[in-house]
Amino acid sequence: MLKWTSTNDCRSPLAWSGLEWPLITLKSRTSSTPSHRRPTTRAAASTSYGAEGNRSMGVPGEDLAGVYSAKDFVGWYNGLPSCRELSPDLSCETAVVLGQGNVALDVARILLCPLDILKSTDITQLALEALAESKVRRVLIVGRRGPVQVACTIKELREMVNLPDTRPEMVAADFEGVQEAVNDLPRPRKRLTELMLKTAMEVPGEKEQERRKKASRVWGFRFFRSPVEVLSDPDHKRTAGIRLAINMLEGSGESARAVLTGEVEDVTCGLVISSIGYKSLPIDASVPFDSHRAIVPNIMGRVQQATGLYCSGWLKTGPTGVIATTMNNSFDTARSVVEDMDSRRLDVSAGKPGSQSISALLDERGVKPVLFSDWEKIDALETRRGEAIGKPREKLLTVEEMLLEARK
Repeated sequence: MLKWTSTNDCRSPLAWSGLEWPLITLKSRTSSTPSHRRPTTRAAASTSYGAEGNRSMGVPGEDLAGVYSAKDFVGWYNGLPSCRELSPDLSCETAVVLGQGNVALDVARILLCPLDILKSTDITQLALEALAESKVRRVLIVGRRGPVQVACTIKELREMVNLPDTRPEMVAADFEGVQEAVNDLPRPRKRLTELMLKTAMEVPGEKEQERRKKASRVWGFRFFRSPVEVLSDPDHKRTAGIRLAINMLEGSGESARAVLTGEVEDVTCGLVISSIGYKSLPIDASVPFDSHRAIVPNIMGRVQQATGLYCSGWLKTGPTGVIATTMNNSFDTARSVVEDMDSRRLDVSAGKPGSQSISALLDERGVKPVLFSDWEKIDALETRRGEAIGKPREKLLTVEEMLLEARK
């Protein structure tokens, strides 16, 4: 299993502190790694490896060609080595994205974004070439609940609304009663809902009308819908559509629950991308894990039944929130560590070998980590490759290429 980090945000603090930080480490899934249980190594350890698993739709037909997880699709256009061979079929006119969170809107924007805009980003050349040949002109973003419960943020929605050469296509009936509920919503939710209402229901100004009239691509939310089956072509090999159950809500606000009405509708499409959620996976039998909730069981970041072990990020909370949310819950975990030090729940009176012990363990297992200084070589090469073609960077797409550059 490959764990890797490559963010420009980490460059400055690591550089001035003189740290050599292992960024890439290969770990066998069959080997035991109870390193947090080695009291001579460190006083505390924190796990924060995110949510790399997909939540399955659990419906017939989801294994057909033309159905992809958002995680893999995003990994493909972002250059994740494990997704480079995905080669999604973009030969259809209509795509359906299941889920209405930020990732779902990211996927919709990539599918509809003008090529000239994409060319100035760090999207991979492989993805750029595929999107240049794409026939997708309409994207429906489907959610099981209503406009008041939509999971995206206003920033993502605004970028979707303003995407050049596109126009929105909404169903007016989905917004019945929403205007009356707006004033009682919390401010962030209120602003988001008002933008949706404006986009869906208001008559646009003359300039916006002209822009929409010239648009060649269409996007839209479809609310109160849940997938029940991916429909196949006559040969039962490829995706030809999706059957959606029509829902109604019980309750109101964030706690409202989608309930089936018994009605269904079929949508013709050749591409289905499921963005219904990520889930964390257990890393080792020695680390407690709640398989039902797909998190490490914890109280304010303190891993239950494992003194000295902490967790943060989606591994702690489940896949929810934006970067700022994750930062704040990580700060909460850090406060828990400090509290435990102050209360002497953590014994920090004696020195620990820390990273020296980790280095010895890696040597023992024949693992050669990629340090921050090695990553800088990869970063520099990708940046040079990008500059040559007018992009911020052109990514290396295989681990072998990365390691070859890192070892120079």
